[in-house]
Amino acid sequence: MTNLAKRIIPCLDIKDGRVVKGVNFIGLKDAGNPIDVAKRYNDSGADELVFLDINASFEGRKATLKVIESIARQVFIPLSVGGGIATLSDISDLLNAGCDKVSLNSAALNRPDFINEAAQKFGSQCVVVAVDVKQRSDGSIGVFTHGGRKDSAREMVSWLKEAQSRGAGEILLTSMDSDGTKSGFDLSKLSKALESCNLPIIASGGAGSMQHILDAFEIGVDAALAASIFHYGEIEIMDLKHFLAQNGVKVRI
Repeated sequence: MTNLAKRIIPCLDIKDGRVVKGVNFIGLKDAGNPIDVAKRYNDSGADELVFLDINASFEGRKATLKVIESIARQVFIPLSVGGGIATLSDISDLLNAGCDKVSLNSAALNRPDFINEAAQKFGSQCVVVAVDVKQRSDGSIGVFTHGGRKDSAREMVSWLKEAQSRGAGEILLTSMDSDGTKSGFDLSKLSKALESCNLPIIASGGAGSMQHILDAFEIGVDAALAASIFHYGEIEIMDLKHFLAQNGVKVRI
């Protein structure tokens, strides 16, 4: 485990300008106005925010810059943005709008050189590679794109190694099998990921309790990302941080 404080990251999935939440990537429900939600997290102790325009790649358009500019003016914690990022100028636009990191998924899989180019131009620290994984029927762990709609034919471990070698600074690993289920993070996939690359890993998909987040930190992830437990007030971030600290996890209080 690293000596850095572990990070708690609420995720804002945005669709049609609203925060939404689903289960296993489907059945989306409204969870509020993104600017209000972001400001609330900024004020309640979140370490970072992730903003994902979940239909941008599928609809072939870019993340909404106006919304991002408005959020960046309201929050003073690192902001990471993903969805529809396909060119270096897209990244430039987002950084200029006030975000600190970009999350690459479909575009990186379509053209892996994009990771190298982004890391060389903007620095690895702002390049997060988002990896959406799901168990295939043959038992292999597949990497999916376009909001989980398409099987990329890549396998998780080899893709993580490649993303690291190409200059990614961090991995956002979402288990589609656990997403929105609140049954706990997918510890077996996370453990495999931690063994296969040395990058900081953000665990995503399945958090339903404080214990689930503690479990993920205990196997060595660097950050825990969650949405519905925070959006619907089931867990307060400062309560979670006190619980983690009492259990020996280093967090910023």
